[in-house]
Amino acid sequence: MTAGQPVLVDVVTARTVIGVLDEQTPTLLHAGPPVDFADMPAPMQASCVGAAFFEGWAADEAAAREFIASKVRFVPCHHVDAVGPMGGITSANMAVVVVENRASENPTEWNRAYATMNEGIGKVLRFGAFDSEVVDRLHWMAKVLGPSLSAALASTDEGYPLMPVIARAIAMGDEFHQRNIASSAIFAKDFAPLLIKARLGTEQLAGVTDFLGRTDQFFLNLAMASCKAIMDAARKITKGSIVTAMTRNGHEFGIRVSGLGDRWFTAPVNTPEGLFFTGYSQDQACPDMGDSAITETFGLGGMSMIAAPAVTRFVGAGGLGDAQAISEEMAEIVFGHNAMLSIPTWDFQGTPTGIDIRKVVETSITPIINTGIASLEPGVGQIGAGTVRAPLGCFTKALEALAETYGVDA
Repeated sequence: MTAGQPVLVDVVTARTVIGVLDEQTPTLLHAGPPVDFADMPAPMQASCVGAAFFEGWAADEAAAREFIASKVRFVPCHHVDAVGPMGGITSANMAVVVVENRASENPTEWNRAYATMNEGIGKVLRFGAFDSEVVDRLHWMAKVLGPSLSAALASTDEGYPLMPVIARAIAMGDEFHQRNIASSAIFAKDFAPLLIKARLGTEQLAGVTDFLGRTDQFFLNLAMASCKAIMDAARKITKGSIVTAMTRNGHEFGIRVSGLGDRWFTAPVNTPEGLFFTGYSQDQACPDMGDSAITETFGLGGMSMIAAPAVTRFVGAGGLGDAQAISEEMAEIVFGHNAMLSIPTWDFQGTPTGIDIRKVVETSITPIINTGIASLEPGVGQIGAGTVRAPLGCFTKALEALAETYGVDA
């Protein structure tokens, strides 16, 4: 985990790199462990409707829902080397970033991860909005933004290393789940000359640079893909008690553990608590969803709350002292710290690294996750931001399975 070296190598159409999306059966990827369409919360179902509009499967909501319920195959993003924010819905013709983990000197051991790009704020697909504004933006991202970034990357020697950006930005106040302002600014600064070298048309260059300049959360999806690539490499360790994935689908929270392979250990998901936009309240909050908890799995996000004290007020978690208390609590359930990612506001300690299911169960301290909050009502989108705890039941089940694997009486 501490040796991870994620590199952004391309931005492509999803079906060109994710095999299940290039088959004849209409397929959607979703966040979290496996879930049926009927069990998805309303915003995730609404995201599916938006994807159906984007792919041209239906012209109205009723037709889209009928098509989805009867003809669409659902696959968890995590099953195909991918991650998706919030609803996590990814379809064949959406643009995805390609991140390669070059931790090994042997290129044959490099693994890849994929993620859609961040849409910005307001009405967006990941929070369950699906009107024409949302669908038009997705088409622009697939036809303009993605190819533009791909052309920019073509002028680099071997891609764009992401770990140096993460190391710089964590010292600038990002924790890479709710706050990505510094990392997104670094990305936009670094890509400006690359986009100029790509000789884009004037209107295209203006549109892309404007989008990158005002999308403060753009780096989130790059951080997610980076963490996924690193944690998938860690998943190759066939013995151990370290968590390699945490994810949620609005119905269940699921974890994977290094010594237990591809198995999911699930429990009912919790609902985030936090601060709400004007006109919204806690009783309108959707249960927790999204693959973005892969950032916490790696030790970022809520695990490193002290790195981003500005976030604590935004998510309703208190002040600087509260941020420090949260990170120190998280340090009790990990194997160690990542010296590559030192946090100045924490006396330069590294990020908490390696969530250990034994420590979670022993202390009853569960990982805390920074997250956006979606409306229960489909089509509304984001209504706030807050924090949520992983349910203890996932870790208890995983520990019992690990004990059985080693022949230990639990």
